[in-house]
Amino acid sequence: MVGHVRVIERGGARDELGEGLFWSVREQALYWTDILSRRLNRLTLGDGNVKSWDLPEMTGWVIERANGDGFVAGMQTGFHLLSIDGDRVRTAPIANPHPDLPDNRMNDAKADRAGRIWAGSMPLSADRPSGGLFRLDPDHSMHVMETGYTIANGPTISPDGATFYHTDTAHGLVYRYAFADNGSLGPRETFVRFEEDWGRPDGMTVDEDGGVWIAHWGGACVSRFTPQGERERIIALPASQITNVCFGGADLNRMFVTCAAEGKHDEPLAGSLFEVDTGGVKGVTPGLFGG
Repeated sequence: MVGHVRVIERGGARDELGEGLFWSVREQALYWTDILSRRLNRLTLGDGNVKSWDLPEMTGWVIERANGDGFVAGMQTGFHLLSIDGDRVRTAPIANPHPDLPDNRMNDAKADRAGRIWAGSMPLSADRPSGGLFRLDPDHSMHVMETGYTIANGPTISPDGATFYHTDTAHGLVYRYAFADNGSLGPRETFVRFEEDWGRPDGMTVDEDGGVWIAHWGGACVSRFTPQGERERIIALPASQITNVCFGGADLNRMFVTCAAEGKHDEPLAGSLFEVDTGGVKGVTPGLFGG
């Protein structure tokens, strides 16, 4: 343990850009990606085993399908079906939100209770507002929900399903929207504006009480914000570029955090996977794709 943090042993492996944490209730396993190394990782909690697969493209995330037939993945060329066959990964395209922007990629996503996936995109250069927010419905239809993002990041949904949160990391802003059952969004409001010494907001998740947990890129921590946007808890981490956070475990009371080694190889624990002691706080069951 490092304070309230445990480093998951992976035989010295590090993620250049760890992202896309997803807790599989079905497998009792944690999935995440290394975007820059084009790799999918899985930690099985029962035995602590970590297995990795090579991916054909940069991939921001995977989300399980409710029918048990593999995953949907957010890849550089958009939404893909993804299945694991032994040591190989097989993919098939569903929809590309930016066919005219080959230098864009998918970045982060969550599924809602109706089985829809909400996913953001960004330019590889992270320096222009060519990214957006997209909704993939169970019938595989894709809908453009927002445009003009530089680094679309960290979607999450309140446990009551009434509020949708989304981030533009480059501008240090976390947005809040009223969220309707039909998948429409209300007007965009600022939920949290990051202060200069906080770093930038990255991946997010919620707990069962509606607290919003946000990874701080460049801020070496994860913070919990109340539903009113007040920063009420900080967990320091032994790496600076924190990227994503999620709850897992049989009781959803274990928190896992990814980070990035890119540009920070002088940090001994950069690129590690961490488990954080939350003091008994529990998350909510992750959404699955309904198609």
